Formats: sequence, structure tokens, C-alpha cells
Amino acid sequence: MTPETTKQFGADLSQFRVRGEIPVPTLIGWLTLAAVPLLALFAYRSFLQGDSTTPTLLVVFAGLLAANGLVYLVTTHTTLQRRGFIAITTALFVYLAVSAAEDGSAIIWLFAYPPIIFYISQSKIGVIACGGGLAAVALLFSPIGDLIFDSPYTTSFRLTMLAVLAFEMSTCYVLDQSRRRSKLSLLRLANEFEYAAKHDALTGLANRRELMAQLEHEYQRYLRNARSFSVLLMDIDLFKSVNDNYGHHVGDDIIVMVASTLREQCRKVDTLSRWGGEEYLVLLPETGTKEAVQTANRVREAVASQSADAEGQKITATVSIGVATITGSESVDRLLQRADEALYQAKTLGRNTVCSSEEPGKGSE
Repeated sequence: MTPETTKQFGADLSQFRVRGEIPVPTLIGWLTLAAVPLLALFAYRSFLQGDSTTPTLLVVFAGLLAANGLVYLVTTHTTLQRRGFIAITTALFVYLAVSAAEDGSAIIWLFAYPPIIFYISQSKIGVIACGGGLAAVALLFSPIGDLIFDSPYTTSFRLTMLAVLAFEMSTCYVLDQSRRRSKLSLLRLANEFEYAAKHDALTGLANRRELMAQLEHEYQRYLRNARSFSVLLMDIDLFKSVNDNYGHHVGDDIIVMVASTLREQCRKVDTLSRWGGEEYLVLLPETGTKEAVQTANRVREAVASQSADAEGQKITATVSIGVATITGSESVDRLLQRADEALYQAKTLGRNTVCSSEEPGKGSE
């Protein structure tokens, strides 16, 4: 994984989900389903106690939560759902703390706020919300709060509430950071596994399976839009003698050198693969035979100009290349067979040669 990708993952992990993790929209939906009847129950209790304001406001909060859920079902806008839920629950908890509902015990519901806010939002938002909430509770419990709201809370309750709430918020922050780090590690590991499944370990080029997937994709596009494409099948000449004379480590250097040359000489839209051993297959989208042969010769000449080091001795290599361009309604297998036949022809003509399947008897040096 590149540093840019890691930074993107770390910027907002809420858009990613690993197996077993509850999606944020689903969690908010469950919390809404639990909160609406609960608020209705406490509204009814307050009504029986002769309170005229609290029942009305609790019903309003329940209605807002239900409306937020319905809006999400219609729009599936996750950001709007999350922000709406945070705003409504924040206002609800503020009211419960200030109003001292349920004989002052309703303020205990504040302990539900930190874990929810950290889970459904970015870490920075959680820190800001919890820090602001703790400061607001401290203000409520201060002499200024007593002058404004006439809170019924005792001094011991206030001290205990502030201490426990601060402890919970700190703990939630530490656990949330651990969760996010673990999540990022899992995503990075998954990305590395995905890369390894699609690329050759030695060269970093696409492997045979990935190239076949890209070929099938390009073939389907060809069938829809008649956009032709070509393939280059190439083989390092006399590669076995390199391994026999200089060792497999030098052979590996030659393989990597050819792969690097391919990257330099081909376009970004081309798919480069190590087809197996010392063979390579290159997919050239929207490329006809003439352009493909030109690319093949450019690669052939570039490889011949490179060298690998074998204990101070410069070892050169050449490649033979077969070119094939999709025609008519032939299959991918037939296209690859023609490329293989052209490669065999290039070997027959003396190696370090490019042959096209449309011109089986003609090579270029």
C-alpha cells in the first residue's frame, strides 16, 4: 500500500467496513428504533406526573428521530442521516441534563453519548463533541449553572458525575483509536493480499490470472464497440543458458530488467504481465497491428541495450516477440494461440525478432 493510500484510509475510516462490523446506517437505525418507543414511554410517565413541558419535548425528539430515519430510507444519504442523528441526540441529552427530568436521574443517559458519537463519526468529531459536552456539564454544575437553571444535583453527585463522565470519554477515545488502528491494519493487509493475488512477486507485473481477467474485459469491450486490441507475447532468448552459466540470481536480475524495460516503453493503459518463467504478455488496448509491431520493436531494442551485472561482468539479453491483433469473432484463446505461433516464428528466424501473426513469414531486427 502506498503512503497516499494509507493517508486516504486514515482520513475517514467511516467509509470502510470490515467483516463483522456493524455499518453506521444500520446502527443508527437500530438506535432510532430503540429510542423512539423509549422516549414515548418517558413522555407518558412525565405526563402522568403532571409535567406539561417534558412530554411534549420528548415526543418532538422522538418524532425528529423517526423523521431522520424515514429521510434516510427515502434518500439513502448516509452523511445526512449521521449528522441529523448527532444533532438530534445532542439536543436531547442537553435537554435531559438541563431539565433534570425523572427527578434528575435522566442525566445518567449522558453516559450513552460518548460510545455512540465515537462509533458513528470521525475521531475528531468525537473528541470535539465529548469535550464540549463535558465542558457543558461542568458549566451546568457550576455556580453559574445554578443561577441559570437551579439544578437539583448534590455536590457529591456533581463531582462523581464529572469524574465518571470524563473517565468514560477518555476510555472511549482510547478504545476508538485502537479500533481504528486495527481496522486500518486489516484494510492494509487486505490490500496487500489483493495485490499479491494479482501480481508477480519478483517483477511486480500482473500475473497470469490478472492478465486473463483484463483480457476478458477488453474482449467484451471489443464485442460491444468493435475496438480492436493487440497482444505481445515475448520470451527472453536463451534464458536457460543464463541460469546455467551465471546462476538463477542473475536470471532473476534479467527477468526484472526486462520487466522494468516494459514499464518504460509501454503506455499506462497497457497491461503488463509475467506470463510464466521468462515469458511476458502485454495487452495493448485500442491498438492495431502496425502500432503493436512498432511497440514490440521499441521494447526489443530497449531490452537489447540493457545489461545485468554478474560479479562485475555485464550480461545482456534479447527477446523474441510475437504480435497478434484481435480479428472478427475469434476467441481470446485463438488470439493467444496466434501470438504464440508468431513468437515461435520469431524464434525460428534467429531470435531478437518481432513477428506478427498477420505476417507469419516476416520478421524485423
